[in-house]
Amino acid sequence: MTLVPVELPAASAIVALHDRLLAAPGWPAEQPAAPGDLWHWVQTNHRNNSLLWAEEDLARRTTVAAAEIAANKRAIDGYNQARNDATERVDEIMLVNLGLVDASSARTDAPVSRVPAGARLNSETAGSMIDRLSIMALKVHAMRAQTERQDVDEAHRAASRVKLARLLQQRQDLADCLDELLRDAAAGRAVFKVYRQFKMYNDPRFNPELVKEGKSS
Repeated sequence: MTLVPVELPAASAIVALHDRLLAAPGWPAEQPAAPGDLWHWVQTNHRNNSLLWAEEDLARRTTVAAAEIAANKRAIDGYNQARNDATERVDEIMLVNLGLVDASSARTDAPVSRVPAGARLNSETAGSMIDRLSIMALKVHAMRAQTERQDVDEAHRAASRVKLARLLQQRQDLADCLDELLRDAAAGRAVFKVYRQFKMYNDPRFNPELVKEGKSS
């Protein structure tokens, strides 16, 4: 039985958005407007993954001052937090659109469930799968660049083409799984939940070292 007549995003549309944004001039420093609340958060997740990817590269440098690496690590923490926040928003919106969670409680830590009896619980959420698709897009983008390098030999480009083909297959497999989960959720056969990350290390109320700093200041 179908719970509600909702229009769900196709994984192919999400993959296309990820690739299009990675090819856009100014990305990820500039974020273009996205149509609709769900797409805004899908795009925000991808932007923070893109910024995080760049900082991870910078953090591996070995010929710069330690202060620069420390700045990279702090930026990584911030982008990772924002990426997870966006993932949670994607899950909240999808669950409401599917009619599986009461809208007024969706953003709380105790959302009111409207799950039909017998629906299986999927351990991975739709939002986390979209987050993984974003990371896969970054991997595909970076590996494709390796296949086009002119400062390396053909053996490097050939090995990169093999890796690119494997990455594309892995991304397609994940996209197919996302489509299947959303179809099953719409039909009342499956459900997922918003799993709060509760990143304690970023919270001065919970990180024991930040608590110590607060008491000594």
